[in-house]
Amino acid sequence: MSEGAAARRPSHAPPLLGIGQVLARLQPEFPELTPSKLRFLEEQGLVTPARTAAGYRKFSPADIERITVVLSMQRDHYLPLKVIRAHLEEIDAGRTPALPGVVDATAFRATAARYSREDLIRETGAGAALLDDAISASLIRPAEVYGQETKDLLTALAALRASGIEPRHLRGLRAAAERQTELVERAIAPERRSDPAGRARSAERARELGDRLAVVHAAVIRDLLDRRSH
Repeated sequence: MSEGAAARRPSHAPPLLGIGQVLARLQPEFPELTPSKLRFLEEQGLVTPARTAAGYRKFSPADIERITVVLSMQRDHYLPLKVIRAHLEEIDAGRTPALPGVVDATAFRATAARYSREDLIRETGAGAALLDDAISASLIRPAEVYGQETKDLLTALAALRASGIEPRHLRGLRAAAERQTELVERAIAPERRSDPAGRARSAERARELGDRLAVVHAAVIRDLLDRRSH
């Protein structure tokens, strides 16, 4: 959008936001969001901000909502961008596709909820002591606001505690995850060296590899349990 076009916007129209304003609005919920991540989302066709005559990006409220949906689908459902893009293209075409990996859109909207510490404890019934133990064991990072993933994790920890498995018993999981993270970092290092500016692209690739490792980890545990039950 040119500066002249921006000047002709109706006075009641919501103002367009620059990258800095978008980050200020969304980073409290999505701390990993950076200018390069926003540019990467645009490069991938997930958001199309307007441009001033000088080339500056300007984001509308609809753009902000779209970015929020993309980041939520990544964080809460571990979906790769290509799957998210296909889903949004279906919506843009006027269709109402089921959310990939989720039973229905209502379930997705529920996962967009944010929980304070008090909300998290109340919703999970886990108790403040368990949350503190999980934080002490580095299984949960302390935060002012928590997402659905943390709620699911704390619910699982509560069920494990009921069977005598405490957060302190799971410290090895954190250590194993750190080793696997190092594997991912080494795997994507050549990509980062060849494209130093593509940090968002590297982060997406790392997320995909992490998802693959999670599948392998779950399969190995199931196999070991099956072997020991025979």
